[in-house]
Amino acid sequence: MKLALVGDIGGTNARFALWRDDQLEAVQVLATADFSGPEQAIAAYLEAQGLPLGSIGSVCLACAGPVSGDLFRFTNNHWRISRAAFCETLQVDELLLINDFSAMALGMTRVRDDERVQVCPGEAQADRPAVVIGAGTGLGVGTLLALPDGRWMALPGEGGHVDLPIGSPREAALWQVLHHQLGHVRAEDVLSGNGLLALYRAICALDGHHPDHATPAEITAAGLAGERIAAEVLEQFSCWLGRAAGNNVLTLGARGGVYIVGGVVPRFAERFLSSGFAKSFSDKGCMSEYFEGIPVWLVTAEYPGLMGAGVALQQALAQR
Repeated sequence: MKLALVGDIGGTNARFALWRDDQLEAVQVLATADFSGPEQAIAAYLEAQGLPLGSIGSVCLACAGPVSGDLFRFTNNHWRISRAAFCETLQVDELLLINDFSAMALGMTRVRDDERVQVCPGEAQADRPAVVIGAGTGLGVGTLLALPDGRWMALPGEGGHVDLPIGSPREAALWQVLHHQLGHVRAEDVLSGNGLLALYRAICALDGHHPDHATPAEITAAGLAGERIAAEVLEQFSCWLGRAAGNNVLTLGARGGVYIVGGVVPRFAERFLSSGFAKSFSDKGCMSEYFEGIPVWLVTAEYPGLMGAGVALQQALAQR
């Protein structure tokens, strides 16, 4: 029987692994900028594993962006995929493309207790949806549903592109600065790696400070070191993430809990846990009591998107 391969492709990195016996093997992370397309990256991965073309039967790729039709264009990098050309080039029998946050949501079904940190206490209701939200190169939002037959369903969406929610006069003032710079202000424009930089510059512009930092990493390091403006960036970022997550809970009735994923928040995890996230999460006026008992976790698992791609592929093959 031929091997299966799974991939989790974001704006910056592409993660690949073999999927065998319900587990990931030989995980490798490649920079998308180093390859002209996914076929070239996967060919390099297979060569590194000593596997010839034609040795992979099924592939599932989790891709950043809306998935439909034969041609897929990635939202946050220069790659694109034609399903037919992909299968022909790599001599693959079948290709399953899923939204990256559908994969991330499915990956939550395999997260161990030691791979998540509790942010808000509560008890997840197994028959209700769960929200998966994460800031990385962009902002991803997914929904996880448990099906009666024991399978899982992940609902794709583009929740990172909704309007940035405003919950205070300070946030309204910052929004005005961002709107002047960007026009339409999406949640992703703040809740992402580059969003940290945009938020920092907006705070500096609003308060009349000269921006001293030029990268998200510099801002995070300065905030953790106690620099006042950078620390405010981390705090405001956390509050805005809370508002965005809470909006999704209300929209979906997501009493199955909230999973915070992505590469940004874990870099200041301790600060995040003591931030205004929880207050902003449930600050919904007459609906604030709705949030009592809804658990929130910060996920620290290394490759949840890859694992979710494996779950998606396994479920797809089982249905056939």
